[in-house]
Amino acid sequence: MKSIELRGLTHVYSRGTPFEKTAIDRLDLTIEPGMTLGLIGHTGSGKSTLISHLNALLKPTAGTVLLDGEDIFASKAAIRAARSRVGVVFQYPEYQLFEETVFADIAYGPKNQKLPEAEVDRRVREAAAFVGLDERYFDKSPLELSGGQKRRAAIAGVLAMEPEVLVLDEPTAGLDPAGREDLLEKLFAWRRARAATAILVTHDMTIAGRCDRLVVMEAGRVVLDGAPAEVFARGDRLLATGLDLPPAAHIARLLRERGVDVPAGVYTEDQLCRAVLDLWRRKGGVPC
Repeated sequence: MKSIELRGLTHVYSRGTPFEKTAIDRLDLTIEPGMTLGLIGHTGSGKSTLISHLNALLKPTAGTVLLDGEDIFASKAAIRAARSRVGVVFQYPEYQLFEETVFADIAYGPKNQKLPEAEVDRRVREAAAFVGLDERYFDKSPLELSGGQKRRAAIAGVLAMEPEVLVLDEPTAGLDPAGREDLLEKLFAWRRARAATAILVTHDMTIAGRCDRLVVMEAGRVVLDGAPAEVFARGDRLLATGLDLPPAAHIARLLRERGVDVPAGVYTEDQLCRAVLDLWRRKGGVPC
């Protein structure tokens, strides 16, 4: 896969009515293959509307969405191809699970791809194992699952389609800290193993800091775009959008405000520790 390109993307809800609202406003964005992109922004900034265009769930009011340079809305065949190549897991997995059993739900996508039964079975079992969903849940109704299990089942259903692009809206919602870290590690491992593209929509700045690139949205437009160090160095602008900084970046910012020479690009705990130790050594301190 070459890239995803959004050119002049605009989406207006309830157009021509008193409730008209522009959710995406003439947005240009290119997402290169093989990266993990973090899409962040305050509630209402347009993130969910944007990702709904990536596999043709929403049609633009204006502008184009290109996969490998081809408009995904050019034909019904192009729309079908986009939905196979770009898998989206939305924030509320209970709305994405609808089959009678967990197995059938995970198998839904591969079956729609007209794959042989044996291949469908392989993909279901591999995807479930990958996200840590035990096969003993296969015969249960999705309604019997916990919130975290529903999240894993919804992700497994998309992974079973073996998409080139995986889009996840708040992927760790409903998980405890250990479950959150476990799922993130699995998702990053899946992306690396397949050289796929991952797009993570998140309010968690610690998760955002683990991405290769961050795109910050405000009022339907991109206001910041760059590596995490570059975006978090623009702390004032980020805070102005209603977002926060990672804890380490916030501490580094407070230290700088008090005259401590901590680099602006610090945003992880390890970076902060190294910066403070380096400063201490320069001042003549001796590590304990």
